[in-house]
Amino acid sequence: MSADPRDLAELFEESQDLQADAIRGTKEPLEELVELSGHRTTECASDDEEQENRRFAEEHRRSLQRSLAGAGILAAAGGTALVSLLASPAYAASSADIQMLQTAASIETLAVSTYGTALTLPYIGGSSANPVVKKFCQVTKSQHAQHLAAFNAAVRRLGGKKQTKPDPAFVPVVNKAVSGLSGATPSVGMLGVVSLALELENIAAETYVNDMSSLKNANAKRVTASIMGVEAQHVAVLLAVQALLQANAPQLITLSTSDVASLPAAAGSVGFPHSFYPTNNAAPKAQGAVR
Repeated sequence: MSADPRDLAELFEESQDLQADAIRGTKEPLEELVELSGHRTTECASDDEEQENRRFAEEHRRSLQRSLAGAGILAAAGGTALVSLLASPAYAASSADIQMLQTAASIETLAVSTYGTALTLPYIGGSSANPVVKKFCQVTKSQHAQHLAAFNAAVRRLGGKKQTKPDPAFVPVVNKAVSGLSGATPSVGMLGVVSLALELENIAAETYVNDMSSLKNANAKRVTASIMGVEAQHVAVLLAVQALLQANAPQLITLSTSDVASLPAAAGSVGFPHSFYPTNNAAPKAQGAVR
């Protein structure tokens, strides 16, 4: 199977244009956030801010337990001990905005690592891999690295600590999925990788949509909103690829216009299943905050 390199180049040029717009959209807000740095690290928080942090920490503990229990992660990752660890009072040491940005950075860290691991698999990053899927993983890994840098830049400018570790609640999920790919056939393995990537991209997009209603700092909102759209694009592409793999039609994962007539009727809508983006799978706001 082959893809027209001109069509391939055009698609990823469009993707990179969207990414460039997103990163450019973070530049001005990040520069304005500089004005706020230092104040949070050199001055004590006001009584109002301390009360807000306490409320935020309590909300985090409740939402974290609901999230992990609903996802079946509690039993797999050590039960209530994980909730106790992730919901420790140390999270209240920084503002709610910083914690949300750190959680976003932890999700991006996990995404970079996951795509990097996927590219070591022969059916994703090898010479026999589907060229569209391979290129998508390479470009998307690079984009997540840029998102990570943007979120951490915002964290630092608000006086917080950079988050360089992956989201602790989702690491067991990724590790389990990756271990399950050992010895898988190329067709089964590719579908497994796409499903895992789709889960992570959905978590990222839904988390950032959810954070938009909670972030107080306008510039932090602008940074998050700029990145949010790129994650939604990743989801749309992966949904289309997943649908073709599930239909046993990997030969249609190509950008050649000659294959358009062979696509199923749902090809034009499968990537956009929701009128409004859901937030059911959003990460709890302080889940990936620096302790």
